[in-house]
Amino acid sequence: MNALDIIIKKRDGFVLTQTEIDYFIQQYADGAIPDYQAAAFAMAVYFQGMTPVETADLTMAMVKSGDQVDIASIRPGEIVVDKHSTGGVGDKTSLVVLPIVAACGLPVGKMSGRGLGFSGGTLDKLDAIPGFKTQLTPQQFSDQLREHGLVLVGATGDLAPADRKLYALRDVTGTVPSIPLISGSIMSKKLASGAQAIVLDVKVGNGAFMKSVDNARDLAEMMVAIGKETGRQTVAVLANMDQPLGQMIGNVLEVREAIDVLKGGGPQDMIEHCVTIAAHMLVLGNIADTLESGRSMAQTTLREGYALNKFRKWLSLQGGDVNIIEDATLMATATFQQPIYAAQSGYVAQVNALTFGEASVKLGAGRAQKTDVIDHAVGFEVLVKVGDYVEAGQTLYIIHANDGSKLATATMQLQNAVEIEDEAVDALPQFFGVVS
Repeated sequence: MNALDIIIKKRDGFVLTQTEIDYFIQQYADGAIPDYQAAAFAMAVYFQGMTPVETADLTMAMVKSGDQVDIASIRPGEIVVDKHSTGGVGDKTSLVVLPIVAACGLPVGKMSGRGLGFSGGTLDKLDAIPGFKTQLTPQQFSDQLREHGLVLVGATGDLAPADRKLYALRDVTGTVPSIPLISGSIMSKKLASGAQAIVLDVKVGNGAFMKSVDNARDLAEMMVAIGKETGRQTVAVLANMDQPLGQMIGNVLEVREAIDVLKGGGPQDMIEHCVTIAAHMLVLGNIADTLESGRSMAQTTLREGYALNKFRKWLSLQGGDVNIIEDATLMATATFQQPIYAAQSGYVAQVNALTFGEASVKLGAGRAQKTDVIDHAVGFEVLVKVGDYVEAGQTLYIIHANDGSKLATATMQLQNAVEIEDEAVDALPQFFGVVS
């Protein structure tokens, strides 16, 4: 058995056995298979796909490539719930949802990733907070979860190391939007970190990796099936990503918006999204009997400041500067802040999430290559939504940049990102359904 034969077999559309998948993934994790062969394997999977059995085998192979956390022993008698987003433009929901559900008494142990292409990663946002530590030892992870009920870390070399390597490689080889690879990546981290219940936030639209509702539903069903096969309660929510979520795009800016929501403010779509995801988590965790009661609990934690207090404690536990909650200038600030104005009055017909996401990478808020260094200060404030009426001269969005040439490039790139029409336009739906 060798890597080349496995690549050719998948390239030609044949089904791989569990033994072949286990061999390839373990050899790659051990460094015996180089990146260029792993990239060829990923591309073969991208074009040929995988059966549900192959995808489950891929997931478990990545789980078995490293250590696993036994969360059931950390909080005995309780259900520890995790959540994951498939990625979208302006998606900073973990920064809000985790403190909400933890404040409701539901323990959350989460592993997150860094940005893939135009979709910012939660770890990149947390890196924008001075002092915040995204790498903890397994013992530190366990202790914090046991004592405080809330912890978020990056995947270490000991937890799903094969996924960590493949995750970074997919970002720069054009193989991110593959249902088997996405499913295996997401669920391997969830299973390795030991979550007993999982809520999946599956984004749909031009600013997501899944462009159509049908494809997103296929992805959701695949991940829910993997959860079921491995004994995890799993629910997937299909969410619209044809326009950015909230107003802020970019790491520091998104942290600022998350804090605004935790303080009881923030954009309405961001609030609704966070409350919905939190409600599903509370139901899976047996904290709430129904989604309606879960929503009520989530809204109360925001209104009464309980979620903000939990966020403050979370920052403190992982070394973050809690003073950013009251003084956002303690985080990085962009040199240039350029507002872009509406050329005419009318109704907003499009706020293209993909265009904003791609422009954010050019500014430095995301990675074009896995070795790129993130500029945490740059990004956009998008001040309008589809369906809004705007006056000529009204600010549509603000570009935050640290480089004059990148500012000029972003300005040109975004010329048609926001479209305005004379006739009234309906607001976009926020959700497309639930897979459970």
